[in-house]
Amino acid sequence: MPSFGGLLIVVAVAFAAPFILGLFPKVRLPSVVLEIIAGIIIGPSVLAIVHIDQSISVISVIGLAFLLFLAGLEIDFGKLRGQVLHLTLAGFALSFVIAIVVAMGLKASGLIETPLLVAIILCATSLGVLVPVLKDAGQISSTFGQLIIAAGTIADFGAVILLSIFFSGEGGIGSTLLLIGGLVLLGVVVFFAVRGAERSSVISLDLIRLQDTTAQIRVRGAVVLLIGFAAIAEKLGLETILGAFMAGAILTLLDRDEQMTHPEFRRKLEAIGFGVFIPVFFVASGVNYDLNALLASASNVIMVPIFLAALVAVRGIPALLYRRVLDGRRTAVAGLMQATSLPFIVAATAIGQELDLISPAEGAALIGAGLLSVLFFPATGLSLLRGTQAPPEPEVEEDSSPAMAM
Repeated sequence: MPSFGGLLIVVAVAFAAPFILGLFPKVRLPSVVLEIIAGIIIGPSVLAIVHIDQSISVISVIGLAFLLFLAGLEIDFGKLRGQVLHLTLAGFALSFVIAIVVAMGLKASGLIETPLLVAIILCATSLGVLVPVLKDAGQISSTFGQLIIAAGTIADFGAVILLSIFFSGEGGIGSTLLLIGGLVLLGVVVFFAVRGAERSSVISLDLIRLQDTTAQIRVRGAVVLLIGFAAIAEKLGLETILGAFMAGAILTLLDRDEQMTHPEFRRKLEAIGFGVFIPVFFVASGVNYDLNALLASASNVIMVPIFLAALVAVRGIPALLYRRVLDGRRTAVAGLMQATSLPFIVAATAIGQELDLISPAEGAALIGAGLLSVLFFPATGLSLLRGTQAPPEPEVEEDSSPAMAM
């Protein structure tokens, strides 16, 4: 029988973390950091009052799926065009090249076991952490903000795709690409099927009538889309996070709502994800964190700053491409912002450990570096921006080509 004792402690921690931070508004610390740290404290590595049981495990898995689903929902396909698209695509390609070189160096030093997996992990950016930071700084609509959001979107999308290509499926890269292509084709079919159904006045009126009743029909439909694509991805032998991410991207394309008939829809989805499932995933990740493996030797501890420096190199150096449209200070800040990564690191290291491709100490060091990146990089970037009067930003060129699609 599922037990609620451990789950009670986990959800209590998930409530306490943002609540305590809210009492100190001047402390700009993402609650996810405190959630993972609190999970480490209550887990086997420190107090050992919580262990992962069936109840926590199920909700945590759904939380991971919801996290990637909402990440896909963050994609603004309308902004992925023109010079912004060209610069950020080139930046991600350069990131991956640098990541391969860095990972091969780490492998030669005996610090990691699977350089390709580590390279993919280092390529990601925590868009969910950066969006509220940019909003608070009033930079969300600036050229600087557009570049960061576009770069984070492509980094999230690219990292998930690369992880699925190289570390999913059992028939090699070729068959995995075919399976991913099949999943994308299914997404296209679902998109046009739903878009066609929404043109029916009967269906449209039914959705509007039921969306704010106890039926919450749009929310239920979104959950069906999320679970459906995650289940299909799993059935095909792909990572479920790819299916969840694609479901969010498809919903982004479907939910234009130009007539503002359901303005609260996305807030409801965020309430479910960030209010229930996602914090359980992060606290559970802390519970699973092998602090003892990290502290077993000084060489393991040294891996944390090494991985942190690797994040700066892999995601920070490509920001130099933005000098075409940004001044030097903002380019440096963009590099720090792009090097901010945690959720994908947590998810990918968990997958790597399940596949026996990442050792417990290596996974703990990667997550530790991710925690430090979230803790310091956005705050440092904001401090560099604060109090400076930037010169007028050049207009970002946009062309008439359609927005980037999957």
